[in-house]
Amino acid sequence: MLELSILGFLAEQPLHGYELKERIKALSGHVRPVSDGALYPAITRLVTAGKLDQHTEPGASAAPRRILSLTEQGRADLYERLRRPKQTEITDQVRFNTVLAFLRHLPDPAGQAAVLRRRLDFLQTPASFFYRDGEPVRAEEAGDLFRQGMLRVARATGEAERAWLREAIAVLESAAPEATGPEATTIDAAPPAAAPPATARPEAAAPGRGTAQPPN
Repeated sequence: MLELSILGFLAEQPLHGYELKERIKALSGHVRPVSDGALYPAITRLVTAGKLDQHTEPGASAAPRRILSLTEQGRADLYERLRRPKQTEITDQVRFNTVLAFLRHLPDPAGQAAVLRRRLDFLQTPASFFYRDGEPVRAEEAGDLFRQGMLRVARATGEAERAWLREAIAVLESAAPEATGPEATTIDAAPPAAAPPATARPEAAAPGRGTAQPPN
C-alpha cells in the first residue's frame, strides 16, 4: 500500500520526499507509521522501474531538494492497482481507505463502481470479533458492557459504510455510459464516515481480517 500511496499522491502533483512522507503519514500514519527506512527504498524501486522521475531544485536553504513526479508508466501502474486491488486491499479497512483515497484517479466510473461493489459484497457477510459455537456473536449477546460496546460501534459503522457504498455505486453506474475521459474520474462521492481502524461488515470488525460484523 505504500507504493500505491506514493503513486497516488504524485498523480496529483510533484512533491519532494518530506512532503510526500507527511501526506502519507496523514492518510494512514496514525495506525501504520511511515518510516524513512520503508519510504525511501520504495521510492528508489519506483524510480528504477521507470514509474517515477526525479530532479533537484533549490531548497529554502543551501541544500537542494529532490522533486519526485509521476511518469506515464507510473500512471499506468496506478490505474492497474486501482482497477484490480488485491483482496486484502478490499477486506482490510486501512488498506481499503488507501484505495478509496485515490480511486478518483481511475478514468472509468464503471471500474470505480466495480471496486466499491467488491467492498460492499465483503461487508454483506456476517462476522464478528467474537464467535460462539462457530456463529458470530451479536452485540445483544456479548455478555458484558465492553464487548457490547465494541460490537455496537462496529455495527453502526458497517451500516453507515454499506449505505454510502450503495449510494456511490448508483451514482457511478448512472454516470458510466456518458463518461469518456479522465475527467470522468472526479465524480463527487464523499468517503465513508470516519471509522475505527478496524471496522466491520454487518456488525463488528474481526481481528486479523480488517473488517467484519455479526448479523443484525
